[in-house]
Amino acid sequence: MHMRNFLSAALLLFGLMAHAQNDASTRYADLISTDDLKKHLAIIAGEEMEGRETGTEGQRKAAEYIRNHFSSLGLTAPASLAGYEQMYPLYTDSIIDVSLSTGKWKAVYGTDYISPALANDNGKAKSSQIVFAGYGIDDKNYNDYSNLHVKNKIVVIMLGEPKQDGKYLVSGGSKSSEWSGQGMNKKIAVAAEKGAKAVFMINPAQELFTQKTAESSKKTSIYYPRPPKGKKVNYALISHEFAKKLWGAPMEQLIAAAKLSQPFSKEQLSAQKIKTSFSYKESKQVVMASNVLGVVEGSDKKDEYVFLTAHYDHLGKRDGKIYYGADDDGSGTVAVMQMATAFKRARDEGKGPRRSVVFMLVSGEEKGLWGSEFYSDNPVYPLEKTTVDLNIDMIGRVDTERMKDDTLNYVYVVGHDKISTELPIVNEAVNQKYSGLTLDYKFDDPNDPNRIYFRSDHYNFARKGVPVLFFYDGMLKSDYHKPTDTVDKIYWTLFQKRAKMIFHTAWEMANRDNMLVRDLPIPTATR
Repeated sequence: MHMRNFLSAALLLFGLMAHAQNDASTRYADLISTDDLKKHLAIIAGEEMEGRETGTEGQRKAAEYIRNHFSSLGLTAPASLAGYEQMYPLYTDSIIDVSLSTGKWKAVYGTDYISPALANDNGKAKSSQIVFAGYGIDDKNYNDYSNLHVKNKIVVIMLGEPKQDGKYLVSGGSKSSEWSGQGMNKKIAVAAEKGAKAVFMINPAQELFTQKTAESSKKTSIYYPRPPKGKKVNYALISHEFAKKLWGAPMEQLIAAAKLSQPFSKEQLSAQKIKTSFSYKESKQVVMASNVLGVVEGSDKKDEYVFLTAHYDHLGKRDGKIYYGADDDGSGTVAVMQMATAFKRARDEGKGPRRSVVFMLVSGEEKGLWGSEFYSDNPVYPLEKTTVDLNIDMIGRVDTERMKDDTLNYVYVVGHDKISTELPIVNEAVNQKYSGLTLDYKFDDPNDPNRIYFRSDHYNFARKGVPVLFFYDGMLKSDYHKPTDTVDKIYWTLFQKRAKMIFHTAWEMANRDNMLVRDLPIPTATR
C-alpha cells in the first residue's frame, strides 16, 4: 500500500473508532435482520415468480413486489421517471415472408437455405452476378478481396479461415483470429462496406439443415437492441446441395478445401452471371422490461449519489422446471431492499445520509447485463456525480471450491484495485471495525479465467468511469444456474453479516466529506 493510502486508511479507521460509543451506522445496520431477509427471499425466489426471466410475467411480478416495498417505505421515485420503474424496450422478430430465387430455381426454405431472423431486416436484394469470395476475409495477412469487385453483387462466403502448416494465416499462430467464431458478422460487415447486395454463407461443416434449425431460425429469442457494428446487409445460410446447384461442379472442391481450412487461390475466387433475387420481411414485437429505482435523498450533498445495485432477474422456466435463483440474485435483491429500509429509517429519524442513496434493482443481467447497460447509457442521475456503485450478486451461499478455514466468514470483493485507490481504504476500514470478514480479492487477479469483473452489472458503471465494488460469494459450482438454487440452501447468518458490512460501506461513502477520487485507469478489457 502506498504511504498516502496507508495514512488515509489509518485516519479513516481512527475516525470510525472515535464514534464507536454512539454509532448510528450500527443501529440502522441491525435493521437488516435474518427474519426480514427470509421473508422477502421466500417471495422473490418463490414459485409464483417462476424464475423471474427477463421479459416474462415472473419478472414483472418481481418488479411489482420491489416497487411496492419501495412505496411502503416512502422512498422517493426519480423525478424523471413515471414512478419507480425505468422501462426499456426489448424485441422479438418473426419472419413473415422470405424468398430466394436464382436462375431457374426457386429455393426452398429449410432445405436450400435459411435466413435467421436475428440477423436480417426487411429488404430486397437483386443482382445479375454472384461472386465467390472465399472466406470473405480482408486482412493484411490474407485477403480474399484483393482482385474481386463485389459492388452491387451477391457474395458467396465460406465460414472459417485458412491455415497452412498448422498455423492460421491471419494470426500467424495456432489460435484462430476474429474472423472465426463470431467472425460471420465481421465478414457480412466487410461485404456490405464493399457494396455487396447480400451474402450467401456456406458452413463447410453443415451440409443441410434440420427441421428444428429451420423452425428456430424463423423467430428470435428476446434481445436487447444494439446498433450494428459497421454496415449490414441481409444474408442466408445455404446448404451444400444448393451451393453446388448454384455454382456448378467446382463447388464440391471449394467446400472440400474449406473443410480442411485451405487457402483459396486467385483462380478460385471469381464471378458468375446468375440473376438472383432475395427478399426478406419480418415483424418486430416490443417487450418492455424494467429497472426499479428508489431513493433516500441526501442532505447537504444530495446532488451526489451512492448506488446500491443487484439484479432481480434469473433464468425462468426450462422444460417445466423453475430456476428459482435464490442466491443468484435473490440474495442481492433482498439485501438491497433491506438496506433501503435501514437508510430510510435513518433519514426519518434525522440521521439520514449526506449524499443521496439510490437503490436500483435491474433486470436483464442473465441475458447480458441489459438493464444496467440501458441505465448507464440513459442515466437518471449524472454518472460524474455518482461516487460509487456497490453491486451485490450472490452473497447468500459459500464457494464449495474455497476449501479454507474461513468458509463461514468471507466475501469476495471485486474491483478494489481499479478506478479509485480509495475503494479498498474505505471498505477495509469499515470491515475491520464492524464485521471482521475476510475480504478475498482472488477475482481481481488479471489472470483469473472467470473474468468476474466483467460479468455483472457493476461493469456498466465501471466502463463509464464510476468506481465500483462487487460483492460475491463465489458459488460457481454447486447449484449455480440450476433449479436447485433454492431458499433452503442459504447460509442466513453469513448472508446477514455480508449485507450489514456492505451497508456500513455504503453509509461511510454516503457520509464522508469527499466523493471517491478517480485516479486509476478505467478498465477497457471485456469478458
